[in-house]
Amino acid sequence: MPKLMALLDFVVKMLPQALCFLTAFALSLALTPCVRELARKCGMVDKPSARRINTTPVPRGGGLAVFLSLAATAGLFFLFMGNRDFTIGVREGDFWRLTLVSSVLVVTGLVDDKFGLSPRIKLFLQVVAALVTNLWLGVGFQSVFPWLPGWLDCVVTTFWIVGAVNAFNLIDGLDGLAGGLAAIAVAGMAGSLFFMRSPGTTAIHFAIVGALFGFLRYNFHPASVFLGDTGSMFLGYLVSTLPLVTRAGDSFLVGVGVPLLAMGVPIFDTSLAIVRRSVRRGLFREEHKDEDRARMMQPDVDHLHHRLLRKYASQRKVAWALYLLAVFLVLSGLGAVALRDRAAGLFAVTFVVAVVVAVRDMSRVELFDAGCLLDAVAHGASPAGRRRRAALLVPMLMIADATLLVSAWVLACIFAGQPVSSQALHTFMPLTVAPTFVAIVLFKGYSTVWGRAQISNYLRLGFAVAAGAVASFAGFTIGGYSHGRTITVPLLFAACSCALLSLLRLSRMILRDAFYAFSARRLADDPSTVRTLVYGAGLRYRAFRRELVRNAATGRRFIVGIIDDDVLLKGHVIGGVKVWGPHVDAGRIVAATHAQEIVITCELKPQRRTAAIAAFKGCGVKVSEFTFSEKEV
Repeated sequence: MPKLMALLDFVVKMLPQALCFLTAFALSLALTPCVRELARKCGMVDKPSARRINTTPVPRGGGLAVFLSLAATAGLFFLFMGNRDFTIGVREGDFWRLTLVSSVLVVTGLVDDKFGLSPRIKLFLQVVAALVTNLWLGVGFQSVFPWLPGWLDCVVTTFWIVGAVNAFNLIDGLDGLAGGLAAIAVAGMAGSLFFMRSPGTTAIHFAIVGALFGFLRYNFHPASVFLGDTGSMFLGYLVSTLPLVTRAGDSFLVGVGVPLLAMGVPIFDTSLAIVRRSVRRGLFREEHKDEDRARMMQPDVDHLHHRLLRKYASQRKVAWALYLLAVFLVLSGLGAVALRDRAAGLFAVTFVVAVVVAVRDMSRVELFDAGCLLDAVAHGASPAGRRRRAALLVPMLMIADATLLVSAWVLACIFAGQPVSSQALHTFMPLTVAPTFVAIVLFKGYSTVWGRAQISNYLRLGFAVAAGAVASFAGFTIGGYSHGRTITVPLLFAACSCALLSLLRLSRMILRDAFYAFSARRLADDPSTVRTLVYGAGLRYRAFRRELVRNAATGRRFIVGIIDDDVLLKGHVIGGVKVWGPHVDAGRIVAATHAQEIVITCELKPQRRTAAIAAFKGCGVKVSEFTFSEKEV
């Protein structure tokens, strides 16, 4: 009997939420077709273009139906239930003031969907709406962090609202994506309130989810109506302000943590867009001086959904994949709310997973563009600028070496079981590191151009480190220090120092190879890429690949394999590229790799060169030769 009474009590408490959901759902189902036809008659139609995914004209501005459904649902409940803020989750006065401010964004979106507004005008109106929300309505992060000064609360709240508005605006490029992600985000916020034992404050959340579900009936692929800027900006504003106005106490997880995770996909996509466009602005500054200022806000086709669509070629699959990612993030946040004492660990796991996904996704575009920018800066600087960088390089390398030597000493002590005490740091560490540093100087470690270093240079570096370790050990032994009576620490110090110092000097080569790997991943599936076979795996091949990396921003060539007559190399991988076999198998290799050209990157005797060229041309591909040449001038 008590269980039955508890169940009945729960049903009674959930009745307002259920009615809110059903009312908003029904109104959205009824209003969306009306708004769709009105948009069509007013000429608010999204026509196909290079950036658009839709192949037929589709009316936009459908977000007006979501706005009207939500406002009508809230109005009905305030009318029939009175000013009972615990029922809807927001006080009636606060709700209508929020609705008034959000209507400014809705009208802005309608004007943009019809006539097209400048990005700067839209950004200005978004900032105005955010400032009004904070200064007039009193909505801000002080509800979560009461210690925030008023001016800082205004800045943070404005950034939060404007960021969310633009995040949903940018992610709205796929049928049903922005609406579905908003519904998942709002459902996650409602779930967090349930865990905080505040179910009475979730009626507004259920109304929003109901309105979005009704709209998704017409917006999911194949969509007959789009949200447009009308809906995407309204949803961004709604999702960002909702956790700040819903009375859920001062819980960080409910007020900030769960909303951040719930909006993880739009925030991640927006962050990538900012990085990508900032890098490209610097990369193409000289080529597009007139467009430079506007480039930051210009649309592109490298958003998260665009990339997934190029991979899966199905809007439904992409939408569901991003839905599942959003659900994972929301469930992580809800788990953190449920396990309050162990929330930090769960957030750490979620953060690690998010970083892995982010870096994997960024490597194809943002990191590649950043590499192009750094290369352009390095090779495009004036002689004076390059001299200044060269002058700073040696001091910076010396500082880095000193830091790594100290790190190597700490690691050696830890591995040897020696205590890293204050006395050891002040006495034994300098007596260990200083001889090694001096030895590196004496062995000309700072007069070597490490970008052109050979194996002998690294052997000399190893000898310098060994000499320094021996000198420090001898000094400890002669001086009678107990710290130096075991050879374990010096040996471990020498090994760690060699590894760290060599890794630092190899970093340029590692970054270059990583940049080429990013380039290869980006070009592998691009149909406009010229698929290139290379004949010869020696020094010329490496020089040819370096040139491809240097010109990767403008070149469209991708090395699909290596042809080499050395039978011992067949089947092996050189620089991430497979050696397919000798030139006599060129026909088979070209067919297997779908190559379009062959570049000769080795020195051949005339007779062998003629035979190779004839074999390659018989495969029906373009043949060229990359050579080191010398001529008198």
